[in-house]
Amino acid sequence: VKNFMTNHNHSLSVITVVKNDQENIEKTIKSVISNKKGLKLEYIIIDGKSGDKTLSIIKKYKKKINKIISEKDKGIYDAMNKGIKKSTGNIVGILNSDDYYYKNTFKLVNEYFNKNDIDFIFGSVNHKRIYHGFYPEKIWYKMNIYPSHSVSFFIKRNSQFKIGLYDNKFRFSADRDLIYRLTKSTMRGISTKKSEIFGKFAVDGI
Repeated sequence: VKNFMTNHNHSLSVITVVKNDQENIEKTIKSVISNKKGLKLEYIIIDGKSGDKTLSIIKKYKKKINKIISEKDKGIYDAMNKGIKKSTGNIVGILNSDDYYYKNTFKLVNEYFNKNDIDFIFGSVNHKRIYHGFYPEKIWYKMNIYPSHSVSFFIKRNSQFKIGLYDNKFRFSADRDLIYRLTKSTMRGISTKKSEIFGKFAVDGI
């Protein structure tokens, strides 16, 4: 990766997708809005027409959430695609309900995109143990070689549209398909240091 230096705050869009997760959505929201700290943040929540108290909890924070969409969808990746299409930031991150960021995550993202000529980044993630690194040469034969998609992954918005959105034909693995397409492209990716942990990836959920 070619090193270069810029010094500005990137505009960051974070997308949370959720359905019927009243127990965890508040923790997720708080981890996003507490990370802002002067950065240009757009927060988008895509709710799959929850039948519990999820939407009422989201609306408690509506002044700090830029876009709230609550409607039926075709699954988690369809919801992610909706959020990406609605986003306006030049960098996009996904944070599913039940996962959460650690403090200074957005600051680290901003610094890495300032200091490196990259299209995407994987931050280290706490998922029972610390997952870290970026190993494109291993993806064809080894599972779970990257930190979790939700929490760790940030990509330039224009690069996302160049590589394409999430393919809904993969009901549970469209994120892995996206990572595979990225590794086979000419786009540039990097990982943070092992100690630079972006957040906690829940052991439950889809």
